[in-house]
Amino acid sequence: MKGSHIALFTLFVLLMAEVEMSMATVTCSPVQLSSCVSAITSSTPPTNLCCSKIKEQKPCLCQYLKNPYLRKFVSSPNARKVANTCGTPFPRC
Repeated sequence: MKGSHIALFTLFVLLMAEVEMSMATVTCSPVQLSSCVSAITSSTPPTNLCCSKIKEQKPCLCQYLKNPYLRKFVSSPNARKVANTCGTPFPRC
């Protein structure tokens, strides 16, 4: 992982920890998407864990897009590509 990716990942994890919020059946926690970082920041295919976490956190994605700190990461072309690869098309918010 390049130095800039390590810094991005560290920032992402710190910011995600601050954004936890509860919904009716899903606990929105962007930290749950940390298993997808390598797939989003490189050309590595998403793991099964990554895909299961994206599906689990799908109801929360619009909320994450509203957060200025998470928006860049969650709305990146690679993030959308990973979501589509996992069979979880990005929601329209």
